[in-house]
Amino acid sequence: MLSSENTVIGFIGTGVMGRSMAGHLLKAGYPLVVYNRTKEKAETLLQQGAEWADSPLEVAQKANVIITIVGYPQDVEEVYLGEQGIITNGNANTYVIDMTTSNPSLAEKIDVEAKNRGMFALDAPVSGGDVGAKEARLSIMVGGDKAVFDEIEPLLKLLGTNVVYQGKAGAGQHTKMCNQIAGATTLLGVCEAIVYAEKAGLDPKNVLTSIESGAAGSWLLSNMGRRMLDGNFEPGFYIKHHIKDMNIALQEAEAMGMETPGLSVVQRLYSELAEKGEENSGHQALYKYWQK
Repeated sequence: MLSSENTVIGFIGTGVMGRSMAGHLLKAGYPLVVYNRTKEKAETLLQQGAEWADSPLEVAQKANVIITIVGYPQDVEEVYLGEQGIITNGNANTYVIDMTTSNPSLAEKIDVEAKNRGMFALDAPVSGGDVGAKEARLSIMVGGDKAVFDEIEPLLKLLGTNVVYQGKAGAGQHTKMCNQIAGATTLLGVCEAIVYAEKAGLDPKNVLTSIESGAAGSWLLSNMGRRMLDGNFEPGFYIKHHIKDMNIALQEAEAMGMETPGLSVVQRLYSELAEKGEENSGHQALYKYWQK
């Protein structure tokens, strides 16, 4: 059984969400080794007692549980399978958990390569944004061997309140695609409702108060809707990463012979915003599409 006495956690990716997630593990008493391409983003954790590593290779040499949450599938592949990668250089019996939103097929590949090295892999993407990460109430969708999940579940519950095993390797990533499809099309509806309220001469905050507790209510309506109206477009989730996720979902859906008209529209709108310099804004900046 994993405990703070026999476990050293490596954490790769200390950005908007990863920094908070790693902090919860530190507070729970686990020794933590961190790596990020930009060291400054890990300074808060280093001040709290985390140990710095100069590469994924060094993390692999020091930790027996390694969690990653990086930007893009190509980053995941490099971190796991590159020359400095954690599977390439890791020790047998190490647990590796990728919490990046990435390709299901890559999750399957990592699972195979980990088993070849005597390691254990899970794909465990998350939902809940910066607030969910800070408050340790993320939704975590997990794919991989059930026995591995059972061993790692207590650690994941330090990061989220809704930790669900979905099935074999890649199942976590497929579940995240369902989340991204539902979220993208919902956010489009939130934007259209707010803009409609404004054009009708209504107070949109008052409108939100009425509709958020009815059948149209959702976390995105209540939280992202109010950020839009407050002019708060700071990234809890970057537009550039949302586009990446939507592209993965579109590719996977096409491979399954499925049409996704709603997702296709939202992807186009976000791509137009990114081309106008909004790629580093939060995904609630979709609202700006109507301000052109």
